[in-house]
Amino acid sequence: MEKIPMTQDGFDALNAELKQLKSVERPAIIKAISEAREHGDLSENAEYHSAKEKQSFIEGRIKELEGAISLADVIDPKKLSGPIKFGATVTLVDEDTDEEKTYQIVGEYEANIEKGLLNVKSPIARALIGKEEGDSVEVRTPGGDKAYEVLKVAFI
Repeated sequence: MEKIPMTQDGFDALNAELKQLKSVERPAIIKAISEAREHGDLSENAEYHSAKEKQSFIEGRIKELEGAISLADVIDPKKLSGPIKFGATVTLVDEDTDEEKTYQIVGEYEANIEKGLLNVKSPIARALIGKEEGDSVEVRTPGGDKAYEVLKVAFI
């Protein structure tokens, strides 16, 4: 299996979610299923079916998280330098609108565009890999082609 790159923050967040699911969510849903069973006929028991569905989701998520954690390759961006690569914090300026944006290139499990965490497999991140400050980059996005200039590259 291929290793999954992630930052320490991303790894810690996955572990925290896994702990929450195993120690809080799983016992709560088991209790809810038990209580729903006490209401009698399971074939017409909406609470029971809803609880079983939620249990299935929780168990699936636990398996997914355990798999991701077991394949995690935790990378410390502070130990990196040079051109843009995984872990880099990049400040870009949109060449059309002069709007500045700052992103950190992270693993797919920790990506959150609203928080400026860009999936390493995204079109923008793939276009940025290997670039340096001052470079221009053309990115084909679902919303159309975009042109950015790399203002700053930092590993923090």
